[in-house]
Formats: sequence, C-alpha cells, structure tokens
Amino acid sequence: MIIGSGESNEGRFSDDDSDQPPTFGYLDGLTNDPAVTDIAVTGQGNVWIDRGAGMEEVLLRPGFVGPRAVRDFAVQLCAQLGRRLDDARPMADASSRDGIRVHAVLAPLVPEGAAISIRLPNRHPPSLEELAAAGLCPASWLFILRALVVNRASILVTGGTGAGKTTLLRALLGMCPREQRLVVVEEVRELGRIAGHGNMVSLAVRESNVEGAGGVGLVDLVKATLRMRPDRIILGECRGEEIADLLRAFNSGHRGGMATLHADNVERVPARLATLGLLAGLQPRALAALAQGAFDAVIHLERSGGHRHIAQIGRLTTATDGRLLGEAVCTWTGRGAATYGTAWSKFARRWGIVTSAPASVQ
Repeated sequence: MIIGSGESNEGRFSDDDSDQPPTFGYLDGLTNDPAVTDIAVTGQGNVWIDRGAGMEEVLLRPGFVGPRAVRDFAVQLCAQLGRRLDDARPMADASSRDGIRVHAVLAPLVPEGAAISIRLPNRHPPSLEELAAAGLCPASWLFILRALVVNRASILVTGGTGAGKTTLLRALLGMCPREQRLVVVEEVRELGRIAGHGNMVSLAVRESNVEGAGGVGLVDLVKATLRMRPDRIILGECRGEEIADLLRAFNSGHRGGMATLHADNVERVPARLATLGLLAGLQPRALAALAQGAFDAVIHLERSGGHRHIAQIGRLTTATDGRLLGEAVCTWTGRGAATYGTAWSKFARRWGIVTSAPASVQ
C-alpha cells in the first residue's frame, strides 16, 4: 500500500508548542486514520500498520530516507511528548493527552536508527453494548459485566498484547455511576477521559531529570490514590512492585477497583501475580491471601486474527495448602454458546447476576 502525505522532506514537525497536540510528520495521515490501531517504524524507515487484521507494510510518499532520519524523528517525537530520548537514555515511553502511546528505542539497542512503536486509541471509544454487538462477548454476558460493575466487584482484566484490555477497561469504567470519583494510575496515559465522568483524576509516572531527581513511579502514585478520596482506584497495568500497594488498597475497603495484567488465561494469573509479588517482597502465601481478597473477578481476553473476545470470566481462590488458584466460571470460544463451570452458580449468586445462561455445566 502506498500512502502520499503531500508533504515535502522539510518541516517534518510543526513548531513546538506545549499547548498543541503532537504532530507526527510523515505519519500524520496514519495517526488520523480511525482504522489504524498500531504503527511501527523500523530502523531502515519501513512503516508497518495494523488495521485490526494484523500488520501490513505501507509505503509513504515522501517517507523516511534512512536510519538517521528515523532516529531524528524518534527524538523529536518524544521531545514533543515531554520525554528525553538520547544516547544517555536510549529508550523512552511517552503518551499524548488524547492517549496516543509512543515507545522508542535508539541504536545501539537496535541495530540502526530507531525502532518506534505507536499505539493509537479509538477516537470514539465504544461502549460495552457496542463491543458486545461487535462480537466481544455473548449478549447474555452483558448482564454479568454490568452486575460486576454496579455491585462494585474489584475486576482484573487480563490478556496478551493487543487483546483489547484497555478498550474493555475503558468501557467498564463508562458503566460506573457518574457521581463516583475515579482515580486512575498509569505508567503512560492511555485511558484518556471517561465520557460523563467529570470527577476523575488521571495520574501518570514522571521520569527523573538528568540529575536523577524528581522521578515519581507507580508505587508512589498508587500510595497517593489513598489520600485522594477515591470511590474506585484504577491501575492501568500491573507491572511490578506496585502490586503490593494495590492489593493492600483493595483489601482495605476500596471496593470496585480495576486493573489489567498480561496473562495467558485465568489459570495462569496466580503465577503472574506471584512473580510481581516477589518483586515487592511478598511471599507467595501472603500474596495469595491478599490477591484472593483483592480481586473478585478476572475477565480474560483473547485475540485471534483481527477478532478480540472475552474468552473467560473467572475468580481467584486458595487451595487448602494456601496456594492461589485461578478458576474460570464461564468460557467462550468466540462463537457458538458459552459454557459454564461448576462454580458458576455460586459466582452468579454472589454478584446478583441473573442471565439467560443455561443451567447445565461442563
């Protein structure tokens, strides 16, 4: 695919103005395309995009003329977004106010130039109903998801990269009562504003300056949420030792919180949490007790080709020996009827869920 931007090789970026949204030079046409979800630029200047069905290469006219042009582009783009990228700090994460996320890595960490990855948010974030209509879940599961949010279940959304965790999290937050105060913590901003929620605080990590001072990390921000009178605490992604403070917060009366986690399925969630817990000095048995009390439901997403769907809804339990276990209470392959496990009835009663789900279990 060949895309012409109509630009010359001069003026790749507009004049720097902190009050203006970032510009993307040769990539402006792609970042403004509502169908594009991801853009990747290689060190040679090749550009790949994802429109929802997998990566495809595009040929820009004009485009990047070589590794040096890609490197300069990466440095300037990160500077627009308030992030330092140079030989002393050759890797950066950055985001715009409207949720565009940029990750850039300079040579020699990559063979030449720079590797740039751009994640674009949906310009018109879909509601949960719209997601279900597009095949995210069976229609009957809308009642499950609504009940979990309305009854203030603490929810962990899991899945692989690009599975739709942030999209689902945003839709779930859109179902929260508008009078509730949402306090969101992210490494870089991705969720953006939640429509109708004026009482929302969005916190993001700040890198240290060149002297190594002034940095504010996820651990500090999660702790800060407790002093901000939250009705719901939201962690964009569990990545490290901040998990300990999040679990303690969710166990101290702050119900209805939400977070996301990279995991292969509900059954693998305990292993992922245990790994993060060790980074925070939590032994597996202590983490198991905290995690079971913290998360009431696990919603797992999968992506097959261009189709994303909720594959499992589950819960965390503990075995008699204190080990943390993940158990799916209902599963769906993305087509046909969902299946319901032996723990479904108890789970449904706990959260006041009334659906047309069959009484049979697998």
